[in-house]
Amino acid sequence: MLVLTRRQGETFVLGDDIEIEILDIKPGVVRVGIRAPRQVRVLRSELIHAVAAANREATVGSAVDAASITVDAHPVVRL
Repeated sequence: MLVLTRRQGETFVLGDDIEIEILDIKPGVVRVGIRAPRQVRVLRSELIHAVAAANREATVGSAVDAASITVDAHPVVRL
């Protein structure tokens, strides 16, 4: 793990197109701004872990019959 020391207003760059800026620092809280292309997903790790746990819980004890699953040939895409 790379550990960096930054002050409020300072930035660092990941790759060629992701910039992280330290916006505000208070006791126990750091506000971080992220500039990244729209196609880059930025998620909080606790959200990823919560969704994964909920998915595991939802699938425990529930068997799905693959023949009963249908897929829409023309799904609606919302932008």
